[in-house]
Amino acid sequence: MPAAGRWAMYVGVAILFAIACGFLSNWQFSRNAERNEQLRLVADNYDAAPVALGDLLAPGDELSPGDEWRPVRLTGQYQTDDELLVRNRAHGGSAAYEVLVPLRLDDGRVLLVDRGWLPPGSRQPEPDAIPAPPSGQVEVVVRLRPGEPVPASGRTAEAGQVPTINLGLVAEQTGPLEQGAYGLLVSESPAPAEAPLPIDPPDDDPGPHLSYAIQWILFAIMGFGFIGYVIVSERRIRREEIEEARERGEEPPAPTHAKLDPLAAHRGRKRPRDRDAADEDALLDAH
Repeated sequence: MPAAGRWAMYVGVAILFAIACGFLSNWQFSRNAERNEQLRLVADNYDAAPVALGDLLAPGDELSPGDEWRPVRLTGQYQTDDELLVRNRAHGGSAAYEVLVPLRLDDGRVLLVDRGWLPPGSRQPEPDAIPAPPSGQVEVVVRLRPGEPVPASGRTAEAGQVPTINLGLVAEQTGPLEQGAYGLLVSESPAPAEAPLPIDPPDDDPGPHLSYAIQWILFAIMGFGFIGYVIVSERRIRREEIEEARERGEEPPAPTHAKLDPLAAHRGRKRPRDRDAADEDALLDAH
């Protein structure tokens, strides 16, 4: 293949590589933007002043994405007979449990409350004890969260437990619930003698997406740089071959087809002798 054809092929490979890097970089930029939006939402809503539930969630409506993590005030009674455990929740470095209890509000609505998490038991997977919620009328502050999807793996749980906080699955065991959101417990009044451990705040790590996006751009630039280096090296080696042939009084060799590794080609060629050393050898031979 002529040198120009090989070089065009090299450039084509570099362009295809750069296009792939561009797609991957844009994907990482998109993920970074999504993560920043999540962090902004948490920063704006997490510590906001509590409002009435009706201000954010009408009966039967879905929670607006912009209202996630907003605190709301509730008054009502816990339905302790319908208490459930969510299994396989990552807390404290173990597969823990979260405690779900429906709260019947004064207006008749029932909102699911996640009261916190409990570690596995000392001799069995289930917690050793589940702290009871306050009895009678209570005032509760929760942060609103949308329900979780049904597990894609199809995993299930035994009676009294659920595999995820999917409000439809929970309602199958507790009875009718508000399907638009559930609440993560912030406070209860009166406060119980014992309570589950509070759910940790959401992680504020922005993640590596921005650095990955920049890395893919650098990879694309390095691809063009490498191809340029290969072409320049190949031309230099070709010039050296021609000069050596002329010094020997020979016809310049035809270019070879395998030029993908100019360094290897350079190493494989016999290095020309130093001209001064050749003159010295000639003088010695004359004497």
